[in-house]
Amino acid sequence: MSTFNVPTRNQVSKKNQVIFDSLKKAVGFVPNLYATYAHSETALENYLNFSNAKTSLSAKEKEVVNLAVSQVNNCLYCLSAHTAIGKMNGFTDEQILELRAGKASFDSKLDALAILAKNVTENRGQTDADILENYFKAGYTKANLIDAISLIGDKTISNYVHSTTQVPIDFPIAEPLDRVTV
Repeated sequence: MSTFNVPTRNQVSKKNQVIFDSLKKAVGFVPNLYATYAHSETALENYLNFSNAKTSLSAKEKEVVNLAVSQVNNCLYCLSAHTAIGKMNGFTDEQILELRAGKASFDSKLDALAILAKNVTENRGQTDADILENYFKAGYTKANLIDAISLIGDKTISNYVHSTTQVPIDFPIAEPLDRVTV
C-alpha cells in the first residue's frame, strides 16, 4: 500500500495553519496523523474538538480506552502515541501492555473499563451483558458509559485514518503485543 503524504504547514489551508501553529505550541510538533486530517478543510478541527471535548472520564481512564481500542483495531500509530501518553499519565510499561490486552490487574475499576472498551470495540457495540454489569459494579455510571463509547468512537476514527493512510509514525514505536508476555 502506498502511503499518503503528510502535508506541511504551507500545504494546508489558512484555517489549518492556525491549528498547526497551536499544536506546535502545545505539543512541540504537529503529529503526522493530525497533519493528515488537514487534507480536509474541516476534519482536523472537527476531530480535535471531538477528541478534546469534556468527559466524565479522567485522563488516565481515557488512556485505558485509547490503548485497548487501538490494540483491537491494530493501529500501530495510535498504540505508539498512546503508549507515550500513557507513560505521561503515570502508567508503567507493564501496565500499558496489560491495558492494550484489555485488562488491568493492578486496578479493579480500570480493569472493568479496559474489558468494556475491548468488548465494545471487538463486538461493534454489541456489548456483553456480564461485562456491562461488571462495569457498573466497579463504580461507573451510565454517563461514564456514554462517554466511554464516545471515546471508543473517537479513537476508532484515528485508527481507521491511520490504517487507511499509513502515514509514518512519529512516536517511539510500540512493541507488538504478541512479542511480550502480559
